[in-house]
Amino acid sequence: MASSSSTKLVFFACCLLLFTLSDNLVAGESDKVQLNLYYESLCPGCQEFIVDYLVDFFDTDLDTITNVTLVPFGNAKLYDNLTITCQHGEEECELNKVEACVINTIPDPKLQYSLIRCIENDTKNWDSCFNGNKDDIAIGDCYTSDLSTKLILEYAKQTLSLNPKKEYVPWVTLNGTPLYEKINDLVAEVCKAYKGKAPLPKQCNSSALGKRKVWSKLQVSYANEAIHY
Repeated sequence: MASSSSTKLVFFACCLLLFTLSDNLVAGESDKVQLNLYYESLCPGCQEFIVDYLVDFFDTDLDTITNVTLVPFGNAKLYDNLTITCQHGEEECELNKVEACVINTIPDPKLQYSLIRCIENDTKNWDSCFNGNKDDIAIGDCYTSDLSTKLILEYAKQTLSLNPKKEYVPWVTLNGTPLYEKINDLVAEVCKAYKGKAPLPKQCNSSALGKRKVWSKLQVSYANEAIHY
């Protein structure tokens, strides 16, 4: 009996240790830095940001301290009758819907981002990113139904209720605070913003940050023009 009890205690202690180690390696959801990207599908700066900037958060261990949320509405205009017009025309409105359906259908952030990155990398041939699997069919069903419009209207509400208001796209916030020109060194800003207990990812080491390319010019689009800063 004593031997059995001892075995159970040792097993329990091992489980507790594993749980504690796991908890220390990955930040809890409430501890993670919340990175929101407000964008539109055919904005050149948004495309560059998604393809070249955001990849750091999905191809490295930065995802252990960061939640990334994509909001595809951008500089579109919403009228009282719920009509939406997009800065780059109807094609952009349709692609915004496609990407809204991707976000709604695929729960895994890395798979979600991978598909949106594929679309943004070649918006002329975006349909080549789909191969007819189960998720693709669900995304198509979403796109052709009223759900896609409902999703975009929700993204419109989120974008238009920002405080402070969005000035251009891509518009990036960390824990609700706009980055403005600090967007050019996004990884460093995320590392600085993280206040959780989990160890910082290796990408946050000073040596790693020192080797990173800091983007000097990211094109941003206002409602009626595009500029560089």
